[in-house]
Amino acid sequence: MKKVNRRLSFDRSVEIDPATKRTRRRIEKFRRVIERRQYDLHIILENVHDPHNVSAVLRTCDAVGVGTVHLIYNSEEFPKIGKKSSTGVGKWTDLKYYLTVEECYQTLREAGVKIFATDLNEGAVSLYKIEGTSPIALVFGNERDGVSEEASALADGNFHVPMSGLAESLNISVACAVSLYEIKRQRLKAGMYDEPSLSESEVEVILAEWAER
Repeated sequence: MKKVNRRLSFDRSVEIDPATKRTRRRIEKFRRVIERRQYDLHIILENVHDPHNVSAVLRTCDAVGVGTVHLIYNSEEFPKIGKKSSTGVGKWTDLKYYLTVEECYQTLREAGVKIFATDLNEGAVSLYKIEGTSPIALVFGNERDGVSEEASALADGNFHVPMSGLAESLNISVACAVSLYEIKRQRLKAGMYDEPSLSESEVEVILAEWAER
């Protein structure tokens, strides 16, 4: 997260802030979004090669209020995310890039985050049995092969989205959306969207940085 060493002092007597060229309404919308972001909720994408799938995931992450999306690419090139396909939400989403699973997982674990990877192995639990109100990261793999053996084995647990038809899996962007909205349901029930997850000073720092994007 980029640090900005100033508070955003918006003059409420004017409609447009001369420093950032943002309208008061826009700044207030930024604040509402930031205050509802779940900064301990993370998504990890491993070698997802289709930029349209990545963009679809980013749209869902924005809608749910995911704090950070982590991108691991060690067998695929980092995708170019189009503004049109992502509807521009990539601009407001914190993205972190990694070349190894181990580096990504270590970064999250140092922040106290538990990691659950999508997998259909015998030890995988249903999505609906995951405790989603604690700091958590969900891992989704590539369209053809799913998550790697390494990403699955090094995770704190594996989960699957229950299916009732002949198909065994969903498109990665759909699976991510279903999973995130289950986590959001749990967090809404716990009242986690009612109060900011950050301090007022932390909100101000992010607000100032967003206003300058």
